[in-house]
Amino acid sequence: MFVVAHGFTGAVDRPHVRRVAQAFARYGAVVTFSFRGHGASGGRSTVGDREVLDLAAAVRWARELGHARVGTVGFSMGGSVVLRHAALYEEATDAVVSVSAPARWYYRGTAPMRRLHWLVTRPEGRVVSRYGFRTRIHHRDWNPVPLSPVEAVPRIAPTPLLIVHGDADGYFPVDHPRMLAAAAADQGELWLEPGMGHAEHAASGELLGRIGEWVVGRAG
Repeated sequence: MFVVAHGFTGAVDRPHVRRVAQAFARYGAVVTFSFRGHGASGGRSTVGDREVLDLAAAVRWARELGHARVGTVGFSMGGSVVLRHAALYEEATDAVVSVSAPARWYYRGTAPMRRLHWLVTRPEGRVVSRYGFRTRIHHRDWNPVPLSPVEAVPRIAPTPLLIVHGDADGYFPVDHPRMLAAAAADQGELWLEPGMGHAEHAASGELLGRIGEWVVGRAG
């Protein structure tokens, strides 16, 4: 069973999320959902903080459906969420794949991330996000600041962990996946994909197939 955690401004009905789900469906059952504040889902996005509760609910539902083995696959914001979920919820998942995730919070080192911070932190940016991207963002700052992805990674072992990142990612350069891999030490695996950009949009069918095979091989 695959539980897919989409990136910021994604949603269950977006074509790129559906394409990911269809690719994984060749390897097992798939649960997709929209994080809070995204698409038709209620509430407001906290951009990776309380979204861990949404993922936990989706994984519980997958278990309730009778699936004994569950792998989580997250992209970008969802990639950071699957890391924290695996760190905070003991035995919640049997394999974890984080694609195009940041290693640390508040990163503004690229132009796309500076634009994203404008969307999240400015009232006019949140209006653009609401009507342009169907994503409603909470106006409050994080309090407390959640466990960062790089802090979460060492807590995931012994659950199998795969970190996937493109070397042409315009949001998070390759120091991010390398930091995550270093934190995982010999308990994680890093795939640095040549020519790949960011998240679901950049994940080729071939890469999704390899991820599907990895999850089946590790989660059973």
